[in-house]
Amino acid sequence: MFALDANTIIHAFQGKGGVAARLVTVPPSRIAIPAVALFEVERGVLKSRNAALRRSQLDELVAVCRVLPFDERCAAIGARLHADLERLGCKIGPLDTLIAATALAHGATLVTHNRREFERVAGLRIEDWYRDA
Repeated sequence: MFALDANTIIHAFQGKGGVAARLVTVPPSRIAIPAVALFEVERGVLKSRNAALRRSQLDELVAVCRVLPFDERCAAIGARLHADLERLGCKIGPLDTLIAATALAHGATLVTHNRREFERVAGLRIEDWYRDA
């Protein structure tokens, strides 16, 4: 399963990089959105100059893929991840911590263009469809 980071969804909507081309090659049953990434995209839709278009695009995407909840298991993994990264002196942003925890908890590969941040997370599988379409 592929879990889409917010930047991946935004790039797909904007037609940037190879994201949209790659997205259409993957069956919707293998695509998921972490609830925290959905929150980030929802925020962006509200601030967008093209809000009606972005709302339509997001509604279409959410209708065909699964939203991964942030539950107790994600919370425990996220807390451990935060503590480990803090101890190593290489923390990532709080929302990225929750997104990474969700992907780990659900055994998903995170699709993101933010490799620099997420590569700090041990055991997290990452793909960048922006570059590697």
